[in-house]
Amino acid sequence: MPKMFGFSRGRMKLGRLRGHLHDPFHGPRSPAHPTKRSSHLTREEPVATSVSGLPDVLAWRCSSDTFDLNGRAFENSENWAVLSTDGEKPSPRFDHAAAIVGSKMIVFGGDSGNHLLDDTKILSLDKLTWDSVASKVCASPGGRPAQFRPCKGHCLVPWGKNVILVGGKSEPSSDRISVWTFNSETEIWSHMEAKGDIPVARSGHTVTRAGPVLILFGGEDTKGKKLHDLHMFDLKSLTWLPLNYKGAGPSPRSNHVAALYDDKILLIFGGQSKSKTLNDVHALDFETMVWSRMKTHGHHPSPRAGCCGALCGTKWYIAGGGSKKRRHPETWVFDVVESKWSVCVVPPSSSITTRKGFSMVPLYHRDKTVLVSFGGNKKEPSDKVEVLVVLQNEHCFSWRSVPDAEPIMYEDSSPASKELADHLNNCDPLYYSSVARHSLATTVESSSGRKSLPDSLLHNSKVGGSSLRRQFRQEEECSLAQKLQKPIDNDADAKANRVGRNSSDINHQHDTRIANLVRRNMALEEKLSAAMVSKDEAEKNLSLVIDTKEELEKKLAERDREVVALKEKVGGLEQAHEDSNNASNTVHADNVRLEREVAFLKAVMDETQKELHLTRGVLAGERARAFQLQVEVFHLKQRLQSMDGLSSAQRKPQNL
Repeated sequence: MPKMFGFSRGRMKLGRLRGHLHDPFHGPRSPAHPTKRSSHLTREEPVATSVSGLPDVLAWRCSSDTFDLNGRAFENSENWAVLSTDGEKPSPRFDHAAAIVGSKMIVFGGDSGNHLLDDTKILSLDKLTWDSVASKVCASPGGRPAQFRPCKGHCLVPWGKNVILVGGKSEPSSDRISVWTFNSETEIWSHMEAKGDIPVARSGHTVTRAGPVLILFGGEDTKGKKLHDLHMFDLKSLTWLPLNYKGAGPSPRSNHVAALYDDKILLIFGGQSKSKTLNDVHALDFETMVWSRMKTHGHHPSPRAGCCGALCGTKWYIAGGGSKKRRHPETWVFDVVESKWSVCVVPPSSSITTRKGFSMVPLYHRDKTVLVSFGGNKKEPSDKVEVLVVLQNEHCFSWRSVPDAEPIMYEDSSPASKELADHLNNCDPLYYSSVARHSLATTVESSSGRKSLPDSLLHNSKVGGSSLRRQFRQEEECSLAQKLQKPIDNDADAKANRVGRNSSDINHQHDTRIANLVRRNMALEEKLSAAMVSKDEAEKNLSLVIDTKEELEKKLAERDREVVALKEKVGGLEQAHEDSNNASNTVHADNVRLEREVAFLKAVMDETQKELHLTRGVLAGERARAFQLQVEVFHLKQRLQSMDGLSSAQRKPQNL
């Protein structure tokens, strides 16, 4: 492991341990996949805490139905929602890049549909206002003016107060990849004079950061060749180095997504290869430098390229993407620990996450994680901003919606009241909320004339009925002891002042007061019993509601599975249709070839018939000549015979 990665094995082990003990991101609010929580935690077991530092068991009980980003609240629809912004909005674009530094989202470059862009836009997340940045470029160390080119398909990586721009397709193109840095405070771009083995220029690649080191993978060069090389760039020494690895790594691809988990595992998903769209997941362990293809569980996403990814704890959110034929709207979540896919949300067709070339970055706002998307192109480029709220735990929307409950001191209370208040303040927070503890403690220090238990305790406390009744009786006994002690002290003073008072009158007064207190105590117990009955009925109703909710969630999960299965079937039918079209094209090509061959054979047959006809004519002529020769031979034979006859006739007279 190179030292310039900036993390040691000890830090990796510590990071893995913290990842198991404390994961501040509990995945999407998907009803199909509820988070399981243990209800038997003890003081000695580690309890995950929220951003506010308070236990999640307290935080999950405090929910809200709205998401308030700096005073701009809208209903939480558990899906992508448009975020209204002010100021000088960027021109519509796609294939740009975005990154968050502090409270600013920085957007650079992209394609407007007509030309490439080189402008820098900043969205202030404090005010939700867009600002334009003048294209100020710092001169190179050699004094030469650095040429800042418009580009698309590049990467922006945050680093401290800066963002690092790596690569991209520019006009005119360059041979080697370039690296720029933008300071979010001075708003100046600076070119980083890199050295070492500089990779070729490319676009559609991915860049992740591990400390002061950038890790680059894949992409597409200026000639359209897909790449799968791996490089690292040290931001301190400004040096590029190739990384050698073992195992069958990912195939050459571009427009994929990448994430670095636990500062030691590089994850690659999807992308476009030379011949097909991919949906595989590969992992590179930087301790062994071995690539491996991960075996995933659950319904996996269909092949896609051009999607966006954001790793939040152990949850890797993948939004959008598609193939050459269609776009895929759903937002998926991949559990890195369990290697399991699940659908997070399915946005409407109007969402910019259903378009190509949008950007997505994670924003950590208070105790929530918010995915922020911008831009994209469907029929025309967009300039919208959308957000998807990812909660820390499934039932909490904001811990800050609960008033802070500090331990209450009881300096003026009796020892019994102080003891009970200390018991309540020190009670395990896993059993009831701070609001209930605050209400009960306030009840204990209230005057002796209190008649009933506070409603906040009945509604907010998680203590069982018997425990609540026992605490209330302890409180009443303490109050009763105080009331008894006060008359006794008063009677002692009266005896000192009036020695001649009859003790029977004093006892009668004491008995009367005790009887009144007993009747009052009985009335309080009756009210408590009625409140407990109401509480039991409310809990039954709540359990029915929870059961109904679980049934609905199960039905929704089944519908989600059916939708995924139908999508897979539709994909299979489309593939079969494509195969049939390919077969039809092949048959048509064969038919055309056969028709050409038949035409050629017909032409050859016609030539043969012509030659045969000529041959037949020649043969007929030869036959006629042969017949003439035969006639001439016949005539010659007759002449010879006649001549032989004459000669024989001449010989006979001579013989005589």
